[in-house]
Parts: sequence; structure tokens; C-alpha cells
Amino acid sequence: MMTFAQEASSSGRLITVILFTVMIAATIGITVWASRYTRTAADFHSGGREFTGMQNGFAIGSDYMSAASFLGIAGIISLSGYDGFLYSIGFLVAWLVALLLVAELLRNSGRFTMADVLSYRMRQRPVRTAASVSTLTVSIFYLLAQMVGAGALIALLLGIKPGETYLGMSADTAKIMGIIIVGILMIVYVTFGGMKGTTWVQIVKAVMLMGGAALLTVLVLAIYGFDLAKLMNDAADASGVGAAFLEPGQRYGVDVAGDAWQTMINKLDLISLGLALVLGTAGLPHILIRFYTVPDAKTARKSVNWGIGLIGTFYLMTLVLGFGAAALVGKEAITAQNAAGNTAAPQLAEEVGIHFGGEFLGAVMLALIAAVAFAAILSTVAGLTIASSSSLAHDLYNSVIKRGRATEQQEVRVARLAAFGVGVAAIILAIFAQNLNVAFLVALAFAIAASANLPTILLSLFWKRFNTTGALWGIYGGLLSAVGLVFFSPVVSGKVDAEGNSLSLFPAGVDFAWFPLSNPGLVSIPLGLLCAVVGTLLSKETDEDRFAELQVRALTGAGAEKAVVH
Repeated sequence: MMTFAQEASSSGRLITVILFTVMIAATIGITVWASRYTRTAADFHSGGREFTGMQNGFAIGSDYMSAASFLGIAGIISLSGYDGFLYSIGFLVAWLVALLLVAELLRNSGRFTMADVLSYRMRQRPVRTAASVSTLTVSIFYLLAQMVGAGALIALLLGIKPGETYLGMSADTAKIMGIIIVGILMIVYVTFGGMKGTTWVQIVKAVMLMGGAALLTVLVLAIYGFDLAKLMNDAADASGVGAAFLEPGQRYGVDVAGDAWQTMINKLDLISLGLALVLGTAGLPHILIRFYTVPDAKTARKSVNWGIGLIGTFYLMTLVLGFGAAALVGKEAITAQNAAGNTAAPQLAEEVGIHFGGEFLGAVMLALIAAVAFAAILSTVAGLTIASSSSLAHDLYNSVIKRGRATEQQEVRVARLAAFGVGVAAIILAIFAQNLNVAFLVALAFAIAASANLPTILLSLFWKRFNTTGALWGIYGGLLSAVGLVFFSPVVSGKVDAEGNSLSLFPAGVDFAWFPLSNPGLVSIPLGLLCAVVGTLLSKETDEDRFAELQVRALTGAGAEKAVVH
């Protein structure tokens, strides 16, 4: 006979399957509905520019409040305490840069992609090619973060622990199946629904994520009588390091006794991470294209305001979820399920459910929160995929290969094929990146966006002397420096723990790291800007009339609806 715990586990799996089936059916239904209204390039790339500020704000929040945020940040807080919350603060503050410097000007100046702005007063083909390469690189790293989270989540949902099987699947097989399922669904969303379908899926997901996080936050606080201080003290006691858990230095900026060099490196790494998080948002392609889905710049500003409100509330809740997981689940249980802590939030949901209603309610809460996290993965990967496919079709295919002569039907067809290609590539790469913490992968994407995209966007909008050579040097210089420095950093090789186990991508014994920082932003962001400036000054090309036109366009939006290919 089955024990009560086994029955609860079986019921939980059934509830999980039902919730996932309903959620997937609903999102596919939205996609089918949207496909009926996705005919032109404007429909596919920008949803016809018909969304309101609130709708687009929810979609922006959905793009930003990804599974990497929900799972990764809660996990880092649960394992590293105060230092994990730095991600939340950095992600939130970053929106001030997007609001004050980018949102309205970008909406007025472009049509579908960030390359519309970068190439407006420059030679189209080389700049659009560079912008496509940068967009694809940033999107792939961000996609990896989401899909790694999906794999860990599926294994937890099915209750598969290392050494166990379910329906013939081991834990590793279940993770791979989760990655493949997410990849297939994101291809379906983008290929058939375009931006309109993707946006509505994101709006639904934002409501689900905020609701699920709020419910779990309230229940955790209720356990502690809504005494946040008591919750944090219990988390500190359970962490094994005591009060130090509530202070800086567990993960970043660690003081190493007797080693002034390593102490300095640790401090610089913290500054580097902060720079990437704060400056990266305004250069993320899947965030930038959201400003093109609204009818005017005023609505773009409202979108950002709505997004900031949702995102700020959400990241405050991650503080409670992270410390709640530390206090109620415990470090050992979290790392036993996932060494990087990516499953801390769902495990917390299960523990809270057990506290209030036993094993069955625990299974229900686990299924509910995991379904919310899975929805977060689906909507974010769809946003990233459409950013990549739009850039490949609009910038690379139409503007570079066809020199602006492709029909809208051809452009949309290529965008759909590109979505399929990006999806397949992301699936394959994510399978090999399962052991990396998803929040770190997001931080790397932010570093590339801040190094390659943001300097060129700002110089295009504000510097009259800026030219094609400067844009190319800036994009490629920032991109290569960020990726190159990470490749030769302890993230990829050479980092081991006290027992000699590898903490890097490569196994122990492989060490070709010479760059000491894990986060490249401190070097790659200034280097990207320097490359853009030097490249500009080395070239005699200038077009003051075109810059004057861009300024008028950025301030008024005049002519933004028309494709610009010259």
C-alpha cells in the first residue's frame, strides 16, 4: 500500500501536470488568436504598435522578471544572504538609466530594432550587421539562463532526485526534457504569434508571477507573525555563518586575511557586477524592442513607469523569498536539489504548504509556484527569441542582404525561420550549461549589453561627430572584450573549492584564466566606450545634416514609422 507521503507526492505530480497543461493550452490559445492578426512586418516585429502603457509595462516587467530573477536571485539570497540582494537592487536601479536616457528617444528614432537608431546616420550594412551580431550574442546568453532554470525546475516538479527515476527518466534526462520542451514552445509562440502573441503571453505571465510571488511572500511572513526581523535572524541562524549572513562579504567583496591582492580583486569584482547590472538594462535588445510596440513616446514613458512599479515590488518580495528559503528549507536541502540554489523558491513553496496544510498542500504549493516560474521562463524566452529573429530578418536579411528590397512577406518568413534556428541553438547550448547559476548567466548578458550596445546607442543619439567606424569599433570592441575577458576568467577555468572541486565551467585541473575578475564590466564597458570614441576620431566621415534629422526625429517621432534604408 502507498503511504500518505507517497499519495501526496503522486497527487502533487498530477496537480503539476494539470496546471502545466492548462497554462500551456492557454498560452498556445493566445498564440493562435494572435496569429490571425500577424500579417505585416509591423505586426510581427512590433505588434502593430497598439499596446497601451499599462499593457506594455506589464510586458516589460514580464521580460525583466524572468525565471532567472525568480529562481536565481531567490537562490543566491538563500545561500549568500545580503550579497544576493545586490542583484535585486542592481536590476531595479538600472531602470532609471532606461527611463531617463533611452526609452522615449529610442521609440521616436527607430522602427523595429535598435539598429534602426544606430544606422540612421551611418552606412547601413556594416552597422546593422554588427548590431545583429550583438543582439544575437546577448540574447543567446540570456536564453541559456532561462532554459537552464527550466531544466532544474522540471526535475524538481517531477520529484526526481539524483539516483532516482520517474517514467523512465533520470534527473539529468528530466532536465534535458525540460529544456527541449521550453525550446519547442518558444519557437511556437514566436513563429505563429509574433510580437502580438508574445506580448499577451507576457502580460498573462506577469499577472501570474506577481500573484504567485505575493502569495508566497505573505505566507512566509505569516509564519513569522509578519516580523521581518525574526525571519532574517532565523535565516542567519540556519545559514551556519550567523550574523555575517546579514552583512556584505559572503559572496562579493570578501576580505581575505593576509592576501591584499585577492581582497582588492574581490572588491573590484563587486563594482564590476554593479556596473553591468545598472548599465546593461538600457542595452538589452529584448527590452529595447518593447518601446516600439506602443503608439508614441509618451506611452513608452508610461510603460517604463508601470514596469518600474511592478519590478520594484517583485524584487522586494525576492528578499522575503530568499531569506524564507534559508530559514525554512535550509542550505543543505537547497544545495542537495540544485547546487547553484536555482530551486530554492519552489522548495520554499513546498515547505510553506506543508506548514499550513501538510504534505498535500505542500505538493499543491510546489506545483503552483513551479508553474508560475515555468510561465516566467516561457514568456522571457519568447521575448528574447523575437528580438533575435526580428534583428536577423529586419537588419541582416532585409537591410544587408536584400538592401532594403525584401517584401514584408519575405521579411516575416525569414523572421520565423530565424526564430526556429535561434530556438534550436539555445536548446543545444543550454544542455551543456546546466551547472551554472542562472543569475550569473544573466549578469554576463547584462555586461555584454552594457559594453557593446549602450555606448553606441548613447553616442548615436547625443554625439554629432559619431560615425560608422565609431559604431563598429564600439559594438565589436565592447562585445569581444566582454566575452573574451569572461572566457579567460575564473568563471570558465581555474576556480576550485577547498576540496579541489571545480567551481568553473571546465573541470578541475584545467586552468587558462589570466583575467582575475568574474564580471568583466569594470574593464569591458569603458573599453567599449573608448573603442567607439577612438574609432570615430580616426575616421573623417561625418554627416551633420543627418544628425540634425535624428535629433528632430528623437524629440518628435516624425518619420519613425517609415523604414530607413539608404
